[in-house]
Amino acid sequence: MDARNDARRIDCSCIMVAKYGGSGSNDKGYSADDASHRDSGWDITLEATSDITGIDGLTIWGGISEVDQRTDQSCISGDAEEMTVGIKYATGGFTFGYQISEEDTGRTGVTQYDNTAYGITFAVNDDLSIGYNHYESDGSGNAADVEATAVQLSYSMGGATINIAEASMDNAKYQTAAANDRDATTIAVSLAF
Repeated sequence: MDARNDARRIDCSCIMVAKYGGSGSNDKGYSADDASHRDSGWDITLEATSDITGIDGLTIWGGISEVDQRTDQSCISGDAEEMTVGIKYATGGFTFGYQISEEDTGRTGVTQYDNTAYGITFAVNDDLSIGYNHYESDGSGNAADVEATAVQLSYSMGGATINIAEASMDNAKYQTAAANDRDATTIAVSLAF
């Protein structure tokens, strides 16, 4: 099998979550095994790189996930499910990315969230890069959508790296009050010896 065919694969995984009432160290303690306590989950992820798409720098991916939840509680109405798809394209010094996801929490009340994220980075040279990211989340039945943006700059010189990020968020907790709008500036310096 040559390297090109080896790159054409589908990644699939199955995840088992802790079993209620089980005796293993990772299991959740519960006084009795009850039919309403489910104990499994799974996800499937797919990724197509340029070896499959035929376009250098293009990557497309997607995934779905489900986790069984206890249904004997009034706050739980079903299983938790999530789906995401995205695309990334890199050319020259630019990298563009776009991703959407949908989450159903399986809880009563606000149960579904629709999310969109996109970003762009530009490597000016080997030492300097800048980036911009934007994220939106719409929770069904919430008063407002959450929106967040960030601008980042990274500069390396020898063994020193300086990272600066300016970020803002509107309507945190899906609420419109002014207290739910946030701004932050982060500066990080790292040294390699």
